[in-house]
Amino acid sequence: MQRCHTGLCLSVYIITFVLGFPANVLAFYTFCKKVRQKPRPIDILLLNLTISDLLFLIFLPFKMQEAMDDMLWKMPYVLCPLSGFVFYMTIYNSTFFLTAVSVERYLGVAFPIQHTLKRRPIYAVAASIFFWIFSILNLSIVYIVPLISPDHSHQNPTSHQNVSATPAPVEQRKVCYENFTEAQLNVLLPVRLELCIVLFCIPFLICCFCYINFIKILSKLKHIDNRRRNRAIGMALGTLLVFALCFGPYNVSHIVGFIQWKSPNWRDKALLCSTFNACLDPIIFYLSSSAVRGTVGSMLKGAKTRLNRFISWPAFCSMGGGNSESSKERGSSTNTI
Repeated sequence: MQRCHTGLCLSVYIITFVLGFPANVLAFYTFCKKVRQKPRPIDILLLNLTISDLLFLIFLPFKMQEAMDDMLWKMPYVLCPLSGFVFYMTIYNSTFFLTAVSVERYLGVAFPIQHTLKRRPIYAVAASIFFWIFSILNLSIVYIVPLISPDHSHQNPTSHQNVSATPAPVEQRKVCYENFTEAQLNVLLPVRLELCIVLFCIPFLICCFCYINFIKILSKLKHIDNRRRNRAIGMALGTLLVFALCFGPYNVSHIVGFIQWKSPNWRDKALLCSTFNACLDPIIFYLSSSAVRGTVGSMLKGAKTRLNRFISWPAFCSMGGGNSESSKERGSSTNTI
């Protein structure tokens, strides 16, 4: 059975939640406001990406509790497949929306006139619905695998650490989505390989193609000021880096697991890299959306104004007190005269 170090897992989960939740709430508010005023395909896609990240963060406390319990599932068992399903589904859903944003950006600079004429918000809505349904159908394996009955005739008594030869129902409920039987691995490992190819490799290749060409085209344009060009190039490179570092190790574990026909011991640590995606996506939002930058700027301006008022208030009070004392002294002097 895989054992994620409690301190490591909790640190990653807490950092992700503390940084990611308020940033994604801010992005959610901004994109909702933007979509209501003037819906654009890029804003609809980023709104769905934000919803996916928020859903991931809402269920992250279940993973925190699991890590605190030394990776044993002591909560109601019905929450185990639900939290696992949402956890994995939102991870792969993010790859789709990041890829869709890259395609939208590339088409905007490669074919600006044609793309502007044919761009419709309804296309982004249809694509978003398809991404959600496709991710849900693929990750339904989280619910299916525990229902597979063990095939005793094909089980190996000297099985690997993540394969339980004679799993009892009580033993299976002590951990969440681990200790798979040989029959369950026969279904799970090929599906993981399919998830790696369809939900990671293909979107990543599309994302690389779009952003590499996006950077090439921007580098040749002369009428764009350097600040906007550098910000757009930084957004493209940052997205590719987040894509590779956050989703790469976890999906590589699928390939290694299929070759070795068992879950790698480091798979749980590779999953931690995917967790960081929820707090890195807001950086992409900030670089790719002027509305988010405007909201952040107005919030910082408001916080600075309130801070200045708070700092100047004691001085104002002391000045007011001094003036009142001076007026009292003048009044008493007048009475004496």
